[in-house]
Amino acid sequence: MSKISIIGAGTWGITLANMLCSCHHDVMVWSAIPEEIDYIAANHKHPKLKNTKILENIKLTKNLKEAIIDREIIVLAVPSVFVRSTSAKVAQYLKQDQIIVDVAKGIEPDTLYTMSEIIFEEINKVLPFEQEHIVALSGPTHAEEVSVGLPSTIVSASPDESVAKIVQEVFTSPFMRVYTNNDIKGVEICGALKNIIALAAGIAHGLGYGDNATAALVTRGIHEISCLGVAMGCPIHTFYGLAGIGDLVVTCTSLHSRNNQCGIYIGQGYSVKDAIDKVGMVVEGINALDAAYVLSVKYNVELPIIRAVYDVVKFGLEPKVAVINLFNRKNKAEMPFSTLELLHENLENKNTRSTKMKRVITYGTFDLLHYGHINLLRRAKSLGDYLIVALSTDEFVTLQKKKVCYFNYAERKSLLEAMRYVDLVIPEESWEQKREDCKQYHIDTFVMGDNWEGKFDYLEDEGVEVIYLPRTPEISTTKIKDDLNK
Repeated sequence: MSKISIIGAGTWGITLANMLCSCHHDVMVWSAIPEEIDYIAANHKHPKLKNTKILENIKLTKNLKEAIIDREIIVLAVPSVFVRSTSAKVAQYLKQDQIIVDVAKGIEPDTLYTMSEIIFEEINKVLPFEQEHIVALSGPTHAEEVSVGLPSTIVSASPDESVAKIVQEVFTSPFMRVYTNNDIKGVEICGALKNIIALAAGIAHGLGYGDNATAALVTRGIHEISCLGVAMGCPIHTFYGLAGIGDLVVTCTSLHSRNNQCGIYIGQGYSVKDAIDKVGMVVEGINALDAAYVLSVKYNVELPIIRAVYDVVKFGLEPKVAVINLFNRKNKAEMPFSTLELLHENLENKNTRSTKMKRVITYGTFDLLHYGHINLLRRAKSLGDYLIVALSTDEFVTLQKKKVCYFNYAERKSLLEAMRYVDLVIPEESWEQKREDCKQYHIDTFVMGDNWEGKFDYLEDEGVEVIYLPRTPEISTTKIKDDLNK
C-alpha cells in the first residue's frame, strides 16, 4: 500500500483517487477550492461524474501541508495553467525522496517548458530535487470511462526507468494497464498537441464533415506532432504509442473530449469564448496553441493543421476558409522514399542474411560523395561481410542536423548503392533509431568516424562491437563547399 495525495479535485483527479483507493492505497485529495472539498465530503460525488460514487475511504483535506507531508507519491491533477503556481506551493513541504506524478497536458507559452520542466524548475527554487523523480502519466484515458471501471491503458514516463516502474505498479488496477516510457518529453508533447488536433476534428464535425475528414486529421495530425517532436530530439516511436496515436484517436473521436466538443461548437458557428463557456471546463487545446505556434517557428517545422486551428481561434478565420486553405496547399508525397524502395531493401536484407554473415552498419549524410567517404566505407566493409548504410533523410538533415544538402535523399541513395562496398541503404530519420536498427538488422559491428568518439558506446550493451575509424583529415564536404564558395 502506498500513501498518495491527489492535488486537484477535478474529474481526472477524483477518478484517479477512486481507482487508487479501490486498489487499497492510502489516498488523500486536496483542492485549492474549499467548496469542492465540502461538496465531495457531503455528497460523495463529483458534480461532473454523476454515475460515480466517491469512496468514503478517501481522505479529504483543505490543508496543503497535510496533503504533502509523509506522502510517497504526489499527483498534480490541476489544469496546465495552474501547474507552475501549484508546484511552487507544493515545493514548500516536499522532500527529496517523494515522487511527483503530473497528469496535466500542456506547454507553457512563455518558456516553452513542458509540465515536468515547470515542476522541476519550481521545486528546485526551494530544494535540490531529482528530475527523474517527476513522472508524466498520459494516455487515452477519459475520466468518464475510467471512473466506471471501463478497460483503459496509460503510460508512465520518466527518464529513470525504476521510477517509472514504481508508478506503473501503483497505478495498475484490474481495469487499468500501465506501460513505461523513458521519453518523458515526447510523451508530454503528445499530450499537449493532440488537444489541438482534437479541436480540428471537432471543428470538422461541427461543419458537417464525416469520418473521412476525422481519419485524415488523426493521420496527418500525428505526422505533424511527430515531426515537431523529432525536431525537438524525441524518438519517433513515442508518437506511435499510447501517449501519441492512442491518445490522439480517443481525443479526436469521443464526445467525452472537451477539445473535440469545443471544436464542434466552433464549427457550428459559436465564438471561441462561447464555445469554451458551453463546454464548462478547461479546454487545454486552446491553451496549447501559442506554444505550438512558437515551437513550429523555432524548429522550422511546418504544422498546417495546427496553424489552421491557430488562425481560426486567434484571428477569427472562418473554419470553412481554413479548410479551403489546407486543400489548396501544394501537392506532396506522404513518404520521403517510395514503397518499392522499402520492399527492395527488406527483400535484399532478408535474402542475404545468414548466421555466419558478419553485418556492419554506419550512418551519415554522404552529400557530395568524396574519397573521404569512400575510405570510410571501404574500411567499414573490411570489418565484415555485409555493409548497411543508414542515410540521413532530407527532413532529418534539415530539422535535426541543421544542414542543407546539395543532393536530395534519392540522389544520395543512388550514389551509395552504386558503390561496391555498400550492400544496403536504409533511411536515418532520428538520432535515437540506432539501437533499434542494430536489433532489427542483427548488426555485429557499428562503425562511425572518430569525431564521434565515445558517443555510441552504449550499443555495446546490446552485444554490438563499436569502432571509431579515423577520418581522412584533408577532405570533408564542408571543406569542399567552402573551397567552391571561395
